[in-house]
Amino acid sequence: MNNPLLHKTQTLHDTPAFDLIKNEHFIPAFHEAIKAAKADIKFIENNEEAPTFENTIEALEFAGMQLDRISSIFFNLNSAETNEEIQKIAQEISPLLTDFGNDINLSEKLFGRIKIVFENTNQKELCEEKKTLLNQRYKSFVRNGALLNESDKEQLRTIDKELAKTKLTFGENVLASSNAFELWIDHENDLDGLPKQAIATAKMMAEQKGKKDQWLITLDYPSYIPFMTYANNRDLRKKLALAFGQRAFGDNEFDNRKHIQKIVSLRHKRAELLGYESHAHFVLEERMAETPENVMNFLDDLKSKSMPFANKEFKELQSFAEKTDGIKDFQSWDGAYYTEKLKQEKFDFDEEALKPFLPLEQCEKGMFYLAETLFDLKFELQENITTYHQDVNAYEVFNKDGEFVSVFYTDYFPRPGKRQGAWMTSYKNQWKKNGENSRPHVSIVCNFTPPTGETPSLLTFNEFTTLFHEFGHALHGMLANTEYPSLSGTNVFWDFVELPSQMLENWCYEKEMLDKIAFHYQTKEPIPFDLVEKIKESATFMEGMKTVRQLSFGFLDMTWHFLKPENKTVEEIEKEAFSSTQLYPYNSKTLMSTAFSHIFQGGYSSGYYSYKWAEVLDADAFEFFKEKGIFNKDVSQLFKENILEKGGTEPPMTLYKRFRGQEPSSVALLKRAGLQEK
Repeated sequence: MNNPLLHKTQTLHDTPAFDLIKNEHFIPAFHEAIKAAKADIKFIENNEEAPTFENTIEALEFAGMQLDRISSIFFNLNSAETNEEIQKIAQEISPLLTDFGNDINLSEKLFGRIKIVFENTNQKELCEEKKTLLNQRYKSFVRNGALLNESDKEQLRTIDKELAKTKLTFGENVLASSNAFELWIDHENDLDGLPKQAIATAKMMAEQKGKKDQWLITLDYPSYIPFMTYANNRDLRKKLALAFGQRAFGDNEFDNRKHIQKIVSLRHKRAELLGYESHAHFVLEERMAETPENVMNFLDDLKSKSMPFANKEFKELQSFAEKTDGIKDFQSWDGAYYTEKLKQEKFDFDEEALKPFLPLEQCEKGMFYLAETLFDLKFELQENITTYHQDVNAYEVFNKDGEFVSVFYTDYFPRPGKRQGAWMTSYKNQWKKNGENSRPHVSIVCNFTPPTGETPSLLTFNEFTTLFHEFGHALHGMLANTEYPSLSGTNVFWDFVELPSQMLENWCYEKEMLDKIAFHYQTKEPIPFDLVEKIKESATFMEGMKTVRQLSFGFLDMTWHFLKPENKTVEEIEKEAFSSTQLYPYNSKTLMSTAFSHIFQGGYSSGYYSYKWAEVLDADAFEFFKEKGIFNKDVSQLFKENILEKGGTEPPMTLYKRFRGQEPSSVALLKRAGLQEK
């Protein structure tokens, strides 16, 4: 009876009572909430009334709300303020939640009611949001095999089990083969060129393995990237690069080639079983791009525009390496090294010089100023809202009429119980029910440079843009104004979700914005804008090569999952996929696919293109602001009403065109990236 996760605690805006919640409350709360959610589902299933949108689709949308709330609190804490006890609880409750989810998805009784509503509802009589909810709910069951006969369902279960097992093996092999390689340095002069911090790290890693007079370099990025970028020893760079390109490739126990073929085959069989032409067709049905053909056209278009720049940049890099060190056989292990050398020659710039002008407190005030200017929001620090850590602040957010909009939490600094990186999350979605517009609780979590005894938190420029990026996601959540929680805020297609976040980063480069934020924390002098200009210039350095590299991964992904390669080796397939974007000499001793975890273990199969897709959207959207003025209220209102408030209630392209007046064009991205002929 005293569990604060199960009972109202009279907190402001019904925020979590973090001061009362204890670890021992979670397991009993989950059990009770799952029991209540099952009762909600059973009530829908056993309803003797004819299935309707209201008693089936809408009822399912609001079923298990207590469980959703407890889950959001728990898993957010597991990311931002975890400990061994919470991690053990996660291991215990995760299977319970998985079983509960499967009970819903595999319920023939429940799907029977959904199917009746779907087939007998005149969708022309539904508003766009109800239509979207109905179609998404029906489609989610179908995409999980609800329409298959029992034999095909059993085959689908078998495929899914094999896929899960093989994908796990793929990842284990990448990790094991990466860990198996170690580059030991015996002579300190072999470290020439490396930054002091990289040398110190290599020394520490060697000492941890009991070797005090050596240095250790591994294939982990914090070790690999500095060595490939700064180490003067070309032979060692080659050795390291070849090892990196041979991860899970070779006639040994970690070879992933057979696992790739199996994963691709199983995915294709699964797609065909569900009635799709390919795995890419299955995936892209639920993406903004919609079809594999659209993705291929997108990749081809960007390639045609960026390849001339990439070729020109590559030749410049070759010439620089030859002029500098007499390198006549320019190879992939020379790329990062000479790119950095050329960059230093072209741009006399130290990013550390920016930090005194970017204290966190000023940057935060700047993002609040932007939200007020564009969207009429006011943020008021509220000490009566309890938080889960003393570093976390809670704000009440109001609109210009004084109406409550959202609770907004900020959590900026690293600590032992917080995972790395930066993210936006939600403790409560927005929805409307029984005449009430229930407002969201949103949080951004970062790992910024903390204050010291002598200085406040001073942000790097990358941390500054990260702050605005996550705040863009937060605005998407805070300004949500939809009927249903599953369509609210950031619940959109994942090749659309980065639009608000990436677009907000653009203000970080604008003088009008920096004039409001960037003052030296001691002298209060404004930031010299030439520093920002140098960042903008260097940010697009070798952009043609960067773009082509990213596109090549997209082409490889689509080759595996759309073009359905058959009767060819992994090596042959990869060589063909890369042929149109190849810059460095082909090396038969390395493979990308065998360690391409994004598409073979992670969630990016048929979706790697979305990195560039999101860039096109944000560049095109911000171009609209630049045309009218970066603080233009007419444009910001269009963005608020058609993007931020609408969530996933309508197709993303419909919403985008309503905001922009046209489909996105790659012109703005190419212009921003410097990939247009002058």
